[in-house]
Amino acid sequence: MPVKTKAPRNRTISVSMKDAIECSSRIIRDPSSDWLNKIICCDAFAVFDRLPAASFDLLFADPPYNLNKDFGGSKFKQTSDEQYEDWLNSWLKLCVPLLKNTASVYICGDWRSSAAIQCAGTKYFKLRSRITWEREKGRGAKANWKNAAEDIWFFTVSDEYTFNLNAVKQRRRVLAPYRENGKPKDWNESGNFRDTHPSNIWTDITVPFWSMPENTDHPTQKPEKLLAKIILASTNPGDLILDPFAGSGTTAVTAKKLGRDFVAIESDENYCLLAAKRLLDAETDKSIQGFEDGVFWERNSKTARPK
Repeated sequence: MPVKTKAPRNRTISVSMKDAIECSSRIIRDPSSDWLNKIICCDAFAVFDRLPAASFDLLFADPPYNLNKDFGGSKFKQTSDEQYEDWLNSWLKLCVPLLKNTASVYICGDWRSSAAIQCAGTKYFKLRSRITWEREKGRGAKANWKNAAEDIWFFTVSDEYTFNLNAVKQRRRVLAPYRENGKPKDWNESGNFRDTHPSNIWTDITVPFWSMPENTDHPTQKPEKLLAKIILASTNPGDLILDPFAGSGTTAVTAKKLGRDFVAIESDENYCLLAAKRLLDAETDKSIQGFEDGVFWERNSKTARPK
């Protein structure tokens, strides 16, 4: 992968020839063995039946949305809603046998693909919620509302599943500082913050950009903070996570930082190398922007520690 000349403050991750050699041990092509905590460079459809049944605690899927999109060496072409739903079914049905009865499932999409995701997901799982997160990055539209949100559909395999509420509370500024007997009611007077229950509207996510150390050139990279919320809510330390559309490796990297195991599948070799480079960096840097000391901070209220 060629290394581009970057501006001094541009922290976008790139992979040099030296990096590629060092990271190659984290990438495998045959998942018959030694698949744990590895990036599998292969088409997901060729891998599912070679992974252990009933082993995964969480499925996080960020598949191509129903749009014309170029993902490095492969392209996804927009189809009808019915054809897109059929495509979702084609890989979801292969994931079902891999999941534990207590597993959770999160599937990403935009407003165009949400109906298909709901229909496909409810064929196999129990629908719990639809998370909408603010994707503040992007240009405005001249003859339409700016598209500034994406969805994540939350399903579970059964009625028995993990949800760690206290791990994903958000620390927010107090707008109405109520008092009881002269003392702050459910808020911290010294910092004027309150830990609030998480909702299915996420406005605290920052999409990676050029000055952030997690940024890559992947066109649809998900933020580590977003994955941290999902992983902490729906898994416990040591649990196993499956990501069949790994991209530049955000799920794998965040899982590693939070003490979870993973299997990440990605067909594009360049993105596999980016993911492996990020995993290497995660061995010495466990920080997640917007998440510090076990607390999710609302956007722009607290910065991560300097690196």
